[in-house]
Amino acid sequence: MKLLLKGARVIDPSQKIDARMDVLIEEGKIGACGTAITASPDVKVIDLTGMIVSPGLIDMHVHLREPGLEYKETIASGSAAAVAGGFTSIACMPNTEPVNDNRSITEFIRRKAAEANLANVYPIGAISIGSEGRQLTEFWDLKEAGIIALSDDGKPVMDAALLRRALEYASSLDLPVIQHCEDKNLSGGGLMNEGYYATILGLPGIPAIAEDVMVARDILIAEYTRTRIHIAHVSTAGAVLLIRDAKARGLNVTAETAPHYFTLTDESLQEYDTNYKVSPPLRSASDIAAIKEGLADGTLDAIACDHAPHGRTDKEVEFEYAANGISGLETSLGLSLNLWHDGILPLPELIAKMSCNPARILNLDKGRLAIGSDADITIINPDLPWIVDVKSFHSRGKNSPFHGRSLKGRAVMTIVGGDIKYNGLAEKP
Repeated sequence: MKLLLKGARVIDPSQKIDARMDVLIEEGKIGACGTAITASPDVKVIDLTGMIVSPGLIDMHVHLREPGLEYKETIASGSAAAVAGGFTSIACMPNTEPVNDNRSITEFIRRKAAEANLANVYPIGAISIGSEGRQLTEFWDLKEAGIIALSDDGKPVMDAALLRRALEYASSLDLPVIQHCEDKNLSGGGLMNEGYYATILGLPGIPAIAEDVMVARDILIAEYTRTRIHIAHVSTAGAVLLIRDAKARGLNVTAETAPHYFTLTDESLQEYDTNYKVSPPLRSASDIAAIKEGLADGTLDAIACDHAPHGRTDKEVEFEYAANGISGLETSLGLSLNLWHDGILPLPELIAKMSCNPARILNLDKGRLAIGSDADITIINPDLPWIVDVKSFHSRGKNSPFHGRSLKGRAVMTIVGGDIKYNGLAEKP
C-alpha cells in the first residue's frame, strides 16, 4: 500500500526534524519527506492537518504473559493494545510460565507475534535459568533465537558476582542488561512505599533505599566491568541522583521510568484500591518531582509503561495478596503527554523518550523517519480529549487506576511496516 500523509507536524528527534511536512510511504518504507509532495493515482492520501506524525513509539518494558498466563494477556491481545496505544514496537519481559530462558520459548513468542501481525514484538530473555538468580542462561543461544536484551524482570539479580558475569557476557554479545533494582533484604514483606501513608494505613512499607542501594551497587559493578546497564522503572529521588552522577562520570548507564511514577503518589492508596499496587511502589510527591526533573534534564532516557495486565482474580482480593501492576499500554501516551501540556518536556523530547531513545538502548533499527527506514509511524492528536474506560481496552487486563480519568491527547493511527494497524481517526473532534 502507498500512503501519503499530508499536512501534519512531523517530529523526528533522531533527525532533529520538527516542521509541517508530508510523508510518503511506499512498499513498507519511508519514500519521501517534504513539502507539497504530489500523489500519483495509486496513492491513498490521508489529511492529517492538526495532527503530529512521529516515528513509531516503542515501549521497552511490557508483559505479554504468553505462554502460560493467557487469561491475563496473550501476545495477540497485548499487540492489539500496543497499536491502540500508538506503539509500533514492544519488548516483552521473560516472566512467562515457563520463563523465557531458552530458545524454544523465544521462538514461540516470535511465532505468535508473527501470527498476530500487529506490533513488532521483541522478546527479552532471562538472565538466569528460571529467573532464580543462580545460573546464567545461554545468552548466545537466546540471541540467535531472537532476544534483544536480558532481564530477570521483577526478580532482581541479588548475587553481585552473578550480575558481574552477566554484564561481562552480555557485553561481548552487545546485549543490554535490564535490571529491576530492589534489595529484597530491605523490601521483604513490604506492600507500599514506606512513609506516612503506610503508617496510617497499617501496611508494611518498602523503603526508597531498597531501590537506591541496588541502583548504586549495579552502577558500581557496571563501572568496574566497563559495561553498560539499564535501570528499569526508576521511582525514587535517590535513584535519579545516582544515575545522574553516573552519567556525569561518563558511565554507560541508561534508565527508564513509567507514567505512574510521575503521575501518582502513595497517597492514592488510602482506599486500599489494589489497582494502585505496583512494584516498585508508588512513592512520595518529592519523588515525583525528582522523576520529572530527571526526565527534563535527560537523566532518565526513556518512558516505558511496564504494562502488567492481570485477571480480576489477581486484583480483587485482599491488598496483601493482590498482584502488582497496571495495564498500561493504552494510557501511556495520554499520561505522558501531560509532561508536555504541563511544560515539563518539549514535545520533541517527549517523543524521543518514547521512540528513538528506546531504539538506541535496545539496538533496534527503529524510531526514525529517515528515507528508506521502516514505515513505523504513530499519528497523534495532541489535543484530543478522552476519558479512560477500561471496558474499551484491547488488552485482556482491565486493571488500571486511571479508569474514568480525563486525558488530553492520544494516538489516532498506528502504522507498522507501511500498513495501518490501528485507525482511530473517527474519534477526531
